[in-house]
Order: sequence, then structure tokens, then C-alpha cells
Amino acid sequence: MIIPVALGAALVLGLLAVPLVGEAQPAGKMYRVGYLSSAASVFEPFRQALRELGYVEGQNLVMEVRLAAGRLDQLPALAADLVRARVDVIAAVSPPAIQAAKEATTTIPIVMAFTGVDPVQNRFVESLARPGGNITGVMMIADEISGKRLALLKEMLRRATRIAVLAQVNHSASASQVQAAREAAKNLGIELDVLEVRDSRDYETAVAAATKRARGLFVVSNPTFFDDRQRLAALAAKHRLPILCEWREMAEAGCLMAYGPNISDLYRRAATYVDRIARGATPADLPVEQPTKFELTINLRTAKALGLTVPQSLLLQADQIIQ
Repeated sequence: MIIPVALGAALVLGLLAVPLVGEAQPAGKMYRVGYLSSAASVFEPFRQALRELGYVEGQNLVMEVRLAAGRLDQLPALAADLVRARVDVIAAVSPPAIQAAKEATTTIPIVMAFTGVDPVQNRFVESLARPGGNITGVMMIADEISGKRLALLKEMLRRATRIAVLAQVNHSASASQVQAAREAAKNLGIELDVLEVRDSRDYETAVAAATKRARGLFVVSNPTFFDDRQRLAALAAKHRLPILCEWREMAEAGCLMAYGPNISDLYRRAATYVDRIARGATPADLPVEQPTKFELTINLRTAKALGLTVPQSLLLQADQIIQ
């Protein structure tokens, strides 16, 4: 059961106006939307948002889905396949997917849905206000909240002097989050053990390694880790390791804590970009959006199983408590 603790305002993504849901789509057009992700599945709120905007698969929408399932090296070939499929727009999930789409085409519009790295620094767009090329969408710079997330885990584990970080090899967002976590760790007076995995085949070894020296595990933002949330939570429980993840859904799966924006809202916003582009807008003129509200979720069931008492200071900060 999830109990709302603070009924805060909804996620604010204010740079782009929301289109009218009931507005009819241009007649006679079958839109081909490419979906490119490093994960293993399509996040359903994206499909649902397209339906609410009037796009019905088989009637005026064809979804061309290409999923790498954690194998980042496959993304360039998958992106090239979407270009050959002549899609009207590509929704790219995660920085490696965006980079692969960017290298595959300079003409097909690309919607970032979403990126965990700075899209300007990574040359996806010229600026947030005026992207300038064929890419726009939603950003959520994960490294900017890495310090906050690490501080929350330290607040939970007050005696901890060493925390492990789970990251994915060759994932640009993972690398930037790890660097941000290192800088935050210095201020918190803790040591970090960075554990890099290729994909789910390495989870068991990584989590077992974390338990040897670290008091807790910080999982960086990554679509593959989100896909594998049940497995990661189960491994953490097996090794009795407190684990902090990003998305509320990961806490619902059994992670001790989660801190981040509402992932469903991010994907819904990405769908509005697809809609605006379908209506004739150009990515160069559509400002990049970013969330301003972040949610703290605490799983008291997991805390009890680990024999942990959640500090009152954290309970007061929580937006949602699972018990």
C-alpha cells in the first residue's frame, strides 16, 4: 500500500504548452513513430499519452520499436534501422540512444524521452531555449541530483563510511553520475566503491561484491536498471543490502528508497513533443523541458526486513511511504 504523505503540486514542466487532448489529428496521415531505447521494453505511459493525444495504433499510428535490452553496442544498428523504416520522428530513451539516433540522421526529428545528461554539453542541442537542430525533448540531468540522493542514503545509514555505486559500462549518464557522487561523497565523509556492470548478467557478482565492504548501494539512473528493478531489489534483499534507486516504481519493487522525478510524467511530456512535431512544429524551435519536482519514496516494508529504523527526518521529507 502506498500512502501519500505530502500532496505536492504536480511535476512542473513549464517551457512548452500542453496541446489540447481532444484536438483532431490531421486527416489521412499514418504517423510512423520510432522508439529507440537501451532498455528491454516500451514504457507504457508513452503509448498511453499518444492514445490520449488521438494517436491509435493501426488507425493513424505505426510504432516502430527498437530495443537494445541493455546491449548498448546494438543501438547504432537499431537507429539506422529506424531511418530505413522512414519513421516521421524518433523517440530516443537514454543518452546512448539519443547519440545513436543523432549519428543516424540529421533530418528526422528526434525527441529526447528523456536524457540524464546535459544535452548542451553533449551537443545534442545548441541551447535549451532554442535547440537549433533536429533534436528536442525532455531532460533530467541525473548527476545534478546524485549528491542529494547520496546524502539521503547517508542520512538513512548514519554510521556508514563506505557506500557502493552501481553503474553501467560505457553509459555516458552513468559516468557523469558517478563523478557527481564522488564529489558529494567527499563532503559527506564517505568512501565510494564503484561497481560497473555490462548488463543483468553481472548483477549477482556486483551486489555480492558490494556487501563485502559497503554499507549500502546507490543505483544510478539508467533505463536498463529500471527494467531490472525486480531483480536488483531481490538481490539486495538476498544480501541484506540497503539500496537507493531513482524512480518510485523501483521502491515499489522493493528498493529501500527512491528519489527522482515522476517517470510517467516525463514520458507523457515526451509524447506531447511527438504530437507537436506531427502537427508541423520543428525541433529547432521547441524548447527543452526539465522537471522541477522530485519525489522521495521510502519502503518501510523493506526497512523492516533489513532491521532498519527510518529516521524521523526522512519520514517527514517523504512524498510516499510504502508499508
